[in-house]
Amino acid sequence: MLTTRRDCPGRLVPVGDAVTIPAHTFVTLTQSLGGNYTVIHNGNMVRVDGTDADALGLEPLELAFEPPADGRISEDQVWEALHTVYDPEVPVDLVNLGLIYKLDIDQDAGRVGIHMTLTAPGCGMGPVLVGDVKHRVALVPHVNSVQVELVFDPPWSREMMSEEAQLETGMF
Repeated sequence: MLTTRRDCPGRLVPVGDAVTIPAHTFVTLTQSLGGNYTVIHNGNMVRVDGTDADALGLEPLELAFEPPADGRISEDQVWEALHTVYDPEVPVDLVNLGLIYKLDIDQDAGRVGIHMTLTAPGCGMGPVLVGDVKHRVALVPHVNSVQVELVFDPPWSREMMSEEAQLETGMF
């Protein structure tokens, strides 16, 4: 059982709707994986980003990027941010799982477009993962908006995983 130390933003699982858990509220921690936390609040599961872990009295994830001097979005920094988003059921990040299919950066608009998939089309965590991706990529300097589109063509398969991810999950 934890008590929130400040208002704590989160997303309802599995729908992904934004919620705020008020300060000084008791919550039950049910999962800590990939720098994110799942808590029970008022009978609902809420996903709390690791960057807000201090609201739960935990060590926050520090995700900071040096702003490029040219004022442009760094593709490397976007990929770095994506590497910090983990599947809620598998201890592997979305990039190494092979779930990120396409990345487009519109420098003039400051917009990042991402095509991603899920390990299964019926995965109930899709909206939560989309929220995680948007939140983390929005931390990259010069990003004004993030658009994520879930696509299912081609269908995901374990062959899309990196060797490291296959070893981590025992699928190699």
